[in-house]
Amino acid sequence: MNKKIVPSEQTQQDALAVARAIQKPGQTKEQTKLIAQGIEKGIALYKKQQKEKSRQADRARKKALKTKQTSAETQESEEFNELDATTSTSSFLPWILLGLSWAGFIAYWFVQNQQ
Repeated sequence: MNKKIVPSEQTQQDALAVARAIQKPGQTKEQTKLIAQGIEKGIALYKKQQKEKSRQADRARKKALKTKQTSAETQESEEFNELDATTSTSSFLPWILLGLSWAGFIAYWFVQNQQ
């Protein structure tokens, strides 16, 4: 599961430059190389941690966006249901008025024919 971290060429050069900058008098080349390797590992570990933080932040951002989108869809659905409920109750009104008008015409016709 542990993958070997292979630092880039740029990282290796930076690590060697830092190791040479902090080199003490009397320090051998091998010791400087070991210090440079430690710095490389540190840089690689730092980059790995930053990449993981970036992934976590991206996941959190996507989750928040999805939650926001879901809540918006839920709100739209509730508004549609409210609109549908008011529309369904008011859709009977034209039919009731039509029936009353026909009943009124028929009643008027009967009254006129009885005379």
